[in-house]
Amino acid sequence: MTHVDLRTDRDLRHYLAARVTSLIGSLVSVVALPVLVYQLTGSSGWTAAVAAVEAAPYLLFGLLAGAVADRVRRRELMVRLEIVTGIALASIPIAWYSGVLSATQVIIVGFVVQTCFVFFDAANFGALPTLVGKEKLTSAFATLYGATTSVQLFVPALAGLAVASVAPAAMISVNVITAVAAALLIAGIRAPLSTTPTAKVDIVTGLKFLWENKIVRTLTFVGTTHAVAGGAWVAMLVPWADKVLGIAPSGDARLAALFSCWGVGGLAASRLVPVLGRRFSPAWVTLTALPASLACGALVLVSTHWLIALPAAVLWGATHSTVVLNAITYRQQEIPDELQSRVNTTCRMLSWGIGQPAGAALAGAVSVAAGPRGGLAAGLCVLTVGVAAAWITPVLRRNA
Repeated sequence: MTHVDLRTDRDLRHYLAARVTSLIGSLVSVVALPVLVYQLTGSSGWTAAVAAVEAAPYLLFGLLAGAVADRVRRRELMVRLEIVTGIALASIPIAWYSGVLSATQVIIVGFVVQTCFVFFDAANFGALPTLVGKEKLTSAFATLYGATTSVQLFVPALAGLAVASVAPAAMISVNVITAVAAALLIAGIRAPLSTTPTAKVDIVTGLKFLWENKIVRTLTFVGTTHAVAGGAWVAMLVPWADKVLGIAPSGDARLAALFSCWGVGGLAASRLVPVLGRRFSPAWVTLTALPASLACGALVLVSTHWLIALPAAVLWGATHSTVVLNAITYRQQEIPDELQSRVNTTCRMLSWGIGQPAGAALAGAVSVAAGPRGGLAAGLCVLTVGVAAAWITPVLRRNA
C-alpha cells in the first residue's frame, strides 16, 4: 500500500477541500432538518420520514446513477449537482422568512438534495480511484475519511448549539454556501476524474459483477442490515434524546454533544482501519467489526442517562464506521477500474439505499407503539441477522 502526500498533490488537496466543504454544509443540514421537522410537527413519525425520504433516492436512482457516472465527464457532473443542491436548499430559508414553510416542503427538498447526492456519489466512487490510482486508494480514502470525520467532531456540536439560538431553517443557508464553494473547488481540479467514457449507459454490468463476485455480494447483503441499524439511529436520535435522555430538541447543549458522538467514533475508525488493514485481512476486519457494532448499539439502547449514552454512542460510531470504511475499500479493491461507479453505486443502492430508509421507516413505525427505544431496537434486530449471515457465509471466513 502506497501512501499519499498532500504536500505535493495539489489536485488531491482540492478534492479533499471540496469534500470537506460539502460535508460541513451537509452536517449542518443533518442537525437542522430533523430538528426543524420535529419543531414543526412534534412527531417522531414525521422526523423518521426525513431520514427515510432522504435515503430513498439511492433505491430509486442508484443503478442509473452508476451507469451515468461511468458514461459522462465526472468533474462536470459533480459541479452541476452541487449547484442544483444549493438552489434546492435555498428554498427552505426563503420559505421560512416568508412564513410559508411546511414539513412537506422540507421533506421534498431533502428528496431532491439526496437525489443529487446519489449521482454525485456515483461519480465520486470512480473519481477518487482515477485521481490517485489503486495503489494509493486505501491511504487516500483513509485520509479523506479522517478529514471528513474530523469535521464531524465540531460541526454537529456547533450546529446543535446554534439550534438553541438560531432558527434551524435559517441554518440551512450555510449548506447553500458550502455547496457553491465545493462546486468551485471541484472545477479547479486539473487531473482527470474519469477514464474513457463507455459507449453506452449500461446498468446490467454492475448487477452482473455484483452477483458473480461472492465477496462483493456478501458485503452488500451484510451492509444492508448494517445500514438498517444506522437508519434507525438517525431516525430516532432526536426523539430518543428527548423522551429517554431528557435532552430537549432545542436549547439544550447536550444535544450538540450527542450529535458529535458518531463523528468522534468515525475519526477513531479512520485511524484504526489502516492499522488493521496492514495487520489483518479485510475479511477478518469485517467479521470482527460487525458484532462489535451490534454490541455497541445494544449498549446505546440500554442507556438511560446521558453520561452513559454519550460514550456508548461514540463507541457505536467507531465500530459502525470501521465496518463501513473497511467494506468500501475492500469492495473497491475487488472491482475493475472501468466498473467502479456502476458496481459501487449498485452496492450502495442495495445496502444503504434500501437499508437506511427501511431502518428509518421501521423505527418510525415501531416507535408509534413502542417509543424511540423500541424503534432503535428494531433496527438492531435486523443487524443481528447480518452478523449471523457474515459468520455463516464461508466466503469471508475463507479469506479471513
